[in-house]
Amino acid sequence: MAFNDDNRRNFNPDRRRFFSQNKFDRRPPVEKVVTAMGDADAKPQVAVGGIKEVTEVLTKEPLKVHRVLFMHQSGNPKLYELQKLAKRAHVHVQQVDAKILDSYARPNQGVVALMNEKELLDWQDVREELFQARDNGEKKLIAVATNIEDPRNLGACIRSCLALGVDLFLIPAKGMCGITPSVARTSAGALEKMRVCRPDNLEAAIGELKMAGYQVAGLDADTETNLADFKFADQVVIAVGGEDVGLPPFVKKQCDAILRIPMMPEAHSYNASVALSLGLYEFARLRIKA
Repeated sequence: MAFNDDNRRNFNPDRRRFFSQNKFDRRPPVEKVVTAMGDADAKPQVAVGGIKEVTEVLTKEPLKVHRVLFMHQSGNPKLYELQKLAKRAHVHVQQVDAKILDSYARPNQGVVALMNEKELLDWQDVREELFQARDNGEKKLIAVATNIEDPRNLGACIRSCLALGVDLFLIPAKGMCGITPSVARTSAGALEKMRVCRPDNLEAAIGELKMAGYQVAGLDADTETNLADFKFADQVVIAVGGEDVGLPPFVKKQCDAILRIPMMPEAHSYNASVALSLGLYEFARLRIKA
């Protein structure tokens, strides 16, 4: 399997157990693992290798760390302690083969941190502001994206959020591609201006907004309720899921409404960024119309 040099989004170590030495094991040997350069104009995701270096970024800039990769079964107690530090910082960790680590950074001492292009906001730093806005009757629009693996799709979501007046863009701590160089390029400058927040627990954050009076609307084909002319509240959360899996159950169960975007039956689904753009546009159109 080749790994996309931008974010390795096709790599899932949970689905592959690296390569037994048993002579009857017919799976490919470790030497067959290679990396691919990806798009010719794509820069690799920034990677920080080394125990001291990763400890520093987890301590000083945890919200700039997308995930931390550890050598599988390293037996190094220092790496075990570093993994506990990453989990306390609510940074997603993965166990991988040494060749994967080497493809990102050398030397690495068995650990590599993959970095976002910008430091994300802490939920605790923005939640009170959002709750106060609800108490003051201010209009607020929050967008949520989950399970998006294509960095260009995520970049397009961020660009649409800025264009259509989103106050805050929420993403999960895991299960997404990082804020990679491709995300930044596709956003066409919007990433630097858009407020992006990664709650430690996205489900809990949405629940807090709902308890505070925000209307939660999900975009999904599995509903009879049409997006067109839906009656939005003044404080709204609009959520979109991944390209193939749609809205995850933990988002669906908190939605006040699941909204369907009109689509010809021959089409399989909308691109996630297109779906989010259409949902945000309808909210903006009705707000201007009112």
